[in-house]
Amino acid sequence: MNKKNIIFIFGTRPEVIKLAPVIIEFRKHPKKYNVILCNTEQQKELSNQTLAYFGLTADINLDVMRENQSLPEVQARILTALDKVYRQNNIDAAIVQGDTMTVLCGALTAFYHKTPVFHVEAGLRSYDIYEPFPEEIMRQMVSRAAVLNFAPTQKNKNALLKENIDEDKIHVVGNTVIDALFCISDNAVNNAAEFFRRKNINVNDKLALITVHRRENHGLRIDAILDAIECLARRYPDHTFVIPVHPNPNVKDKIHLRLEKHFNIKLTEPLDYPNLVYLMKSAKLILTDSGGIQEEAPSFGCPTLVMRYETERQEGIDAGVSVLVGADYEKIIDNSDEILSQSFAATRLKVQNPYGNGKSAQKIVRIAGDYLNAVQN
Repeated sequence: MNKKNIIFIFGTRPEVIKLAPVIIEFRKHPKKYNVILCNTEQQKELSNQTLAYFGLTADINLDVMRENQSLPEVQARILTALDKVYRQNNIDAAIVQGDTMTVLCGALTAFYHKTPVFHVEAGLRSYDIYEPFPEEIMRQMVSRAAVLNFAPTQKNKNALLKENIDEDKIHVVGNTVIDALFCISDNAVNNAAEFFRRKNINVNDKLALITVHRRENHGLRIDAILDAIECLARRYPDHTFVIPVHPNPNVKDKIHLRLEKHFNIKLTEPLDYPNLVYLMKSAKLILTDSGGIQEEAPSFGCPTLVMRYETERQEGIDAGVSVLVGADYEKIIDNSDEILSQSFAATRLKVQNPYGNGKSAQKIVRIAGDYLNAVQN
């Protein structure tokens, strides 16, 4: 078998977290694969920060982001930059993860160059093309281009089958985000504890973790969310509410203006992956509009309120570890009250994580290898 050039195309922190275990697994076979890491830098600081945690460095950095770009402008810049990458490299397969602009452009560029696309975390659906926006439509388009769709769950596979994706292109492998959790060392945990001590953030059994950044929550929705957070902070003065603030100015400026005056609300910069996991493990409650956190929180038995009106991660809802509350002030308050008013021990959810067991990367590399062997033969 000739050595294959495999390009990983990513640009955001969640993509790095979920692709890192796959990259590491591919690199265990240096005689079979030459692994090329291409970072569009859609989230420049966050993606590079997370690569460093996993001991990885991008081979190609595209630096595509400019202030206040429109979605078409970002897409045009990424497509043009990736086309140049393809013209300068002989690529045998492209691997993308998730549903960002980077993922769509990575899949499209590979398709234009008639290169096989392997899609990690395929088949997630909310069935509302504007929730989440623009991710829902992007992942649907990527599924059409992919020759291998790595679905985290059977529900995701069923969604792909319903869209007439050939069954031999779909493989249920679990979610690589669980693999990433197993990569965290004891040393990283100790460093995380020290990090929050230096920040004067008391990480105990009365802590709530909050993340809010999604595009569909900008504008009036974030005002309702911040109203609810302020109410909870006043209602539970003995609890600490930690918010890693996303760098997007549409979010960052409003959060600081509204919340930094509250003594028990701690606003931090975006957190290194181990530090974020440390908070998830410690939190009594998580309020989030993130996708990845919905998948990680069940591993820690932490109740999670999802501040979205639709979720493509229905398995957590079905398992009872997540509750959809949208940007609805009353729902956020009522559901938070139910958890924060109890002891930490009483809130722990004893469920198996529906998103996997930490062996996803191994399955992906084996299936991808079988495909590449078959193509060559």
